[in-house]
Amino acid sequence: MRVPVLDQDGGPLMPTKPSRARRWLKDGKAKIVHNDLNVFCIQLLTEPSGTETQSIALGLDPGKKFTGAAIQSAKFTLFMAHLILPFPEITKKMSGRRILRRARRGRRINRKVCGREDSLPRALRQVPFHQRAHRQKRFDNRKQNKLPPSIRANKELELRVTKELVKLFPITQITYEIVKAKGTKGFSPVMVGQKTMLSWLNTIVPTNTQEGWAFT
Repeated sequence: MRVPVLDQDGGPLMPTKPSRARRWLKDGKAKIVHNDLNVFCIQLLTEPSGTETQSIALGLDPGKKFTGAAIQSAKFTLFMAHLILPFPEITKKMSGRRILRRARRGRRINRKVCGREDSLPRALRQVPFHQRAHRQKRFDNRKQNKLPPSIRANKELELRVTKELVKLFPITQITYEIVKAKGTKGFSPVMVGQKTMLSWLNTIVPTNTQEGWAFT
């Protein structure tokens, strides 16, 4: 593993060995800087001896509950992380919100006299529409191209981590694993939002894809 190094302006340089980073700190040539990932990182206080960087790739292995991230140069693994995704918590909160919403709707309607019109007695069929056990839709939100909240939370966490890593390491490319379920009718929650995630990543660093079997 290597220690991220920033120049005087905060730009990422090639990482260094921990022993060299400790020597720079002892000699007053660098200082410790904090980041949102709590990764040990130093910033040079003097002009660096060189600013050339190698090709460094960030690999993302997305999952439903966990995502793996690794930064690799030609010879060394510079960083590894295991992300715990918020999928279970978001799913639980959405289920609770659905229960509360249905309870609110149920309290607004007197279901003893307001059922389906064809099952009501003739004397009760003239009940105003807004008092029955259903209502007209206020807006058409039944078919949308939005990501489900649980999947969006996963992708946004991966995106935030990627943005922080780009600030610490001179990443030149991102490799994102594409998930495909077995069979023609297979489905996996990990498949949802892959195109959206790739469009987000491409705005940060040039991104290419790789199928899951090629990582093994």
